[in-house]
Amino acid sequence: MKIVITDGFTLNPGDLSWDDFHKLGQVEYYDRTKSNELPARVSDADVIVTNKTPVDASTIEACTKLKVIAVTATGYNIIDVRTAKERGVVVCNVPEYGTHSVAQHAIALMLELSNHVGKNNMSVQQGDWSTSNDWSYTRSPLVEVKDKVFGVVGMGRIGNQTARIAHALGMKIIFHRGKAADVPAQHVSMEELFRHSDVVSLHCPLRPENEKFVNQHLLSSMKRSSFLINTSRGQLIDENALATALSEKKIAGAALDVLGTEPPPKSNPLIGLDNCIITPHTAWLSKEARGRILQTTFENIRAALHGQPQNVVG
Repeated sequence: MKIVITDGFTLNPGDLSWDDFHKLGQVEYYDRTKSNELPARVSDADVIVTNKTPVDASTIEACTKLKVIAVTATGYNIIDVRTAKERGVVVCNVPEYGTHSVAQHAIALMLELSNHVGKNNMSVQQGDWSTSNDWSYTRSPLVEVKDKVFGVVGMGRIGNQTARIAHALGMKIIFHRGKAADVPAQHVSMEELFRHSDVVSLHCPLRPENEKFVNQHLLSSMKRSSFLINTSRGQLIDENALATALSEKKIAGAALDVLGTEPPPKSNPLIGLDNCIITPHTAWLSKEARGRILQTTFENIRAALHGQPQNVVG
């Protein structure tokens, strides 16, 4: 039994262990795998473990021993699931691992926009406070979030957890799509959500029909004092339209953990804007969340090899 881990570094840069996987068979590990390197590396694999390395139809068809493709993430669009199914290859994912980590990050992004902790810390570290004429100052206006309207697009597990934290901060919750679990919230149309929210937070999966749905029309309907948060998928936003809205101060700020292309080109119009905070897709990256991914992936592979597959997609 040969298990090939195509791109394990991001998931486990060394603070977790792959030891359990060795109990299942021979493990061949790679930090990263380029597309042109993949065929040779997985040609005799029984199991492919991938995070972001695409496994296309030609690769699946060439792997005559392949039994399982284990995706160490929730999204599985990098796999040709149809071909895998036709070839009898089980494709499994990790449907739930980062609910609390991603919700925590979404709220952290909101609070950075409202409180400017990082910007003010940088000012102090650069010596501005030491030379200030005043005992108190801020580099950007601060905003109290209590009684502000927090709009959630996609009230699933992560959306609900984010809403719970926002509600605990005294915010009023509205949402579009999904179902509010245990927090007072009002369902509204998409247009109403963008028009009435002080903070819009995206928590919806990417589908062909909602690509770039955050466009010039919706952005222009937002309050000038409002914030946009995205910890979901970068392709949900028309980045040129958002860059224009931010540059022209049509909205107060945006905080994004995801972009349309990752890593982004230096020409990305959002990079460098003083009212746009960008983190490098780190919302999922807590050690606790990554540990859950590793454990679930191991269990997925073991179950599939014993003829009882779980978390199967497609």
